[in-house]
Amino acid sequence: MKVLALESATDACSVALFVEGEILQRYALAPQRHTQLMLPMVSELCAVAGLGLGTLDAIAVGVGPGAFAGVRIASALAQGLALAHGLPVAPISTLAALALGGARLHGERVWLVALDARRQELYWAHYAVDPALTSATLLRAEQVGPPAAVVAPPTARWGIAGTGAAIYRAHRAADAPAGEWGDPQWPQAQDVARLGATAVRQGQLQAPDLLVPVYLRPAV
Repeated sequence: MKVLALESATDACSVALFVEGEILQRYALAPQRHTQLMLPMVSELCAVAGLGLGTLDAIAVGVGPGAFAGVRIASALAQGLALAHGLPVAPISTLAALALGGARLHGERVWLVALDARRQELYWAHYAVDPALTSATLLRAEQVGPPAAVVAPPTARWGIAGTGAAIYRAHRAADAPAGEWGDPQWPQAQDVARLGATAVRQGQLQAPDLLVPVYLRPAV
């Protein structure tokens, strides 16, 4: 199986190739440079892997929530490449990818993921990641709201990840559950790729013209 993955919903942008279980990735923390960096990253990875885009099984893309411009960049690039090469797409939640990244780095399975949504709000949700790092199950719906409205997972041990982690910690109630694990700040395409490979196995793909970014609130 061969899957290209794109993620640019935050200040970080990354591209990954999943090829028969092995992953190559290019990553940069580069605010406002996503449009210049992502297509060259795609070309470089394909050259390193010796693959043409037409040989892929699908393109997986982090569809948000996140920065409006960043979400649009990855979605538009995924659509363009998929349409040009006759490929399906796998829309992947950026928050789900962030949870999987936390589990990959720290081993904890239940995650509170939170991204800074500006306007004194957070995008957040709860996810459970399987031990094989192939799926992230939504436990509490993705939503946007003030930090005071964010609640911890109802488990003894859980991790917190994302750019909203420090904001959450600063606002949470004094008696909020402890047991937090490490907090990777940025979602990465390698985790989008892992979830995308699962989407391919399960047939959870769609035509590129049906791809819809997830904003959670209207763009202004």
